[in-house]
Amino acid sequence: MPTFYEFFAGGGMARAGLGDGWRCTFANDFDATKASIYRENWGGEHLFEGDVAKIEVEQLPGEADLAWASFPCQDLSLAGCYRGLEGERSGTFWAFWELIRNLAREDRAPKIVTIENVYGILTSNDGLDFKAIATAFADAGYSVGAMVIDACHFLPQSRPRFFLVGARKNLAIPVHLQSDTPHTLWHPPRLLEAYSRLSDRVKRQWIWWDLPAPSAEVPTLVSIVEDQPMLVEWHTPAETRQLLAMMSAKNAAKMRLAQEAPGRQVGTLYKRMRVDEDGKKVQRAEVRFDKIAGCLRTPSGGSSRQTLVIVDGQRVRSRLLSPREAARLMGLPDTYNLPQKYNDGYKLAGDGVVVPIVAHLGRHLFGPLVRANAEAVLQAV
Repeated sequence: MPTFYEFFAGGGMARAGLGDGWRCTFANDFDATKASIYRENWGGEHLFEGDVAKIEVEQLPGEADLAWASFPCQDLSLAGCYRGLEGERSGTFWAFWELIRNLAREDRAPKIVTIENVYGILTSNDGLDFKAIATAFADAGYSVGAMVIDACHFLPQSRPRFFLVGARKNLAIPVHLQSDTPHTLWHPPRLLEAYSRLSDRVKRQWIWWDLPAPSAEVPTLVSIVEDQPMLVEWHTPAETRQLLAMMSAKNAAKMRLAQEAPGRQVGTLYKRMRVDEDGKKVQRAEVRFDKIAGCLRTPSGGSSRQTLVIVDGQRVRSRLLSPREAARLMGLPDTYNLPQKYNDGYKLAGDGVVVPIVAHLGRHLFGPLVRANAEAVLQAV
């Protein structure tokens, strides 16, 4: 059975995606609440609760087939003022990377290293953060490639995320796992532009990973809504009217169309600061009824929490998205134990990685890569 380390593990959502066919030998997270939920769902025998910078290489057992790292994204976005990899939180990537380098010095570097983060990593610090990470992989002896994968191909949520996958250069990479050219589904223009700025040396170690398109039917947004949600209350009619009053003419028109449509309509709404026609900043309620939820965001950093808008003809109800609904939007099963407090549950989901995306990578990239090299070793013997 292949093994993996899960750095910045949160509630263990990468572990959930890899499933029973993989064995976790080490995990870490510094957040006490997330660590507690990790233990509740997965056990804590392999969990180190603390800063990644305090991990000693001796704590990492054996030679893992995969190291996964969903390092903090705040400094790569507006919430962190775009400080990038020099920021206190996103800069923890370098502490993680030092562990990978130390493993390599002991001749037990992971066969595959994967990092996951926000789409903005491609442009933060004018692309220098992406260039620094890709160069670090190449310098450590990894062939490297990146993809942008949107959750909407698997779940009813708009959530494009950056995935960089490095394979140790001594690994044989099966032909069907790589392409001579980028794939429009996984390699959007912003990634191509970032790639163009890499050095020739790093480009020579670049791989256009070739994944199949997802084939499973995407669950509907209606199907994730709880009939009797926990930890949230329905807004009063007055509170719902206040939300409707905060809409621009464009968003009010979306509401009218939803009310005229047959059957129940489910939309999602975020409150955002916008500049009005007089140049003043005002708070607006922006709704979507395209059957896809907006990207989950944690309440920290000034982001609002996502609101559900349920329309049954002329009847309109609203409430916050529940933690269980947020977990469903990330692909966690209902058997997964969530925190007992609203903000803790919402944050755990919003900070996590989409479970079906990890499963797709495991099934179509990590697994075939590990198996191909295990077979090559057996044949050599």
